Amino acid sequence: MKASVFPGQGTQFAGMGKDLYEGNALAKELFDKADEILGYHITDIMFNGSEEDLKETKVTQPAVFLHSVVSALCLGEEFNPDMAAGHSLGEFSALTACGCLSFEDGLRLVYARAMAMQACCEKVPGAMAAIINLPECVIERICSEVDGVVLPVNYNSPGQVVISGEVDAVGEACARLKEAGARRALPLAVGGAYHSPLMEPARIELAAAIGKTEFRPPRCPVYQNVDAKPHTDPVEIKNNLLSQLTAPVYWTQTVENMIADGMTEFQEYGPGQVLTGLIRRIRKNFEK
Repeated sequence: MKASVFPGQGTQFAGMGKDLYEGNALAKELFDKADEILGYHITDIMFNGSEEDLKETKVTQPAVFLHSVVSALCLGEEFNPDMAAGHSLGEFSALTACGCLSFEDGLRLVYARAMAMQACCEKVPGAMAAIINLPECVIERICSEVDGVVLPVNYNSPGQVVISGEVDAVGEACARLKEAGARRALPLAVGGAYHSPLMEPARIELAAAIGKTEFRPPRCPVYQNVDAKPHTDPVEIKNNLLSQLTAPVYWTQTVENMIADGMTEFQEYGPGQVLTGLIRRIRKNFEK
């Protein structure tokens, strides 16, 4: 069985999507439509902007979404996965590519999400850090013992978990996790505490936009971040998508479940090959 996977924020690069735009008529049409929907020329930033230009959340999220979804849609009938999943932002890409959301609605929701998250980051300071080579149970226990808000939020692969929360709490957790044997505790260059309870203002803001959007059954089951399970019911998908802003991304568990459900091959759509690397590590560990 074939799986299609879609990456999240952080995979962007200067010049992303330019080859698609110049080489495919449908891609050009979709990129031009995106400029019109967003009200600014995101294509100029994607094709000609610097790495720094692409780092702003309100640019990064729509840019990664566009690259991912356009890459899939340009395949036409050749895009026919048996299952799909996306990491964080990538879940919106997966749902759009699989027909649960229209291209226009998917892009509008991603932009609304990006703006809500950026506003939240400006009002509520937060931090994130990647913890390398420490058991998940140890990370969970130590975070629970630290004063303040800090918790694991991205279960990326065996040996790679990201924590998120208040600045001081994340710093204290990093110190304790290194003492407990973590090979590294790397602060991430992000503006806030993504997927933590500190994103609640953004979740409330996004709820209004999601509530006004039509969701349809996707062409195949989409494994969602909040529970790592396959979903086809539009109501469940909508609720899970909203919960995702303040809940952990269970990527390791998602991939394990897709393997258990018969995934034998996968294709990553979007900038880079980050998920490809994670899936290979998860599969290797799962099949031991």
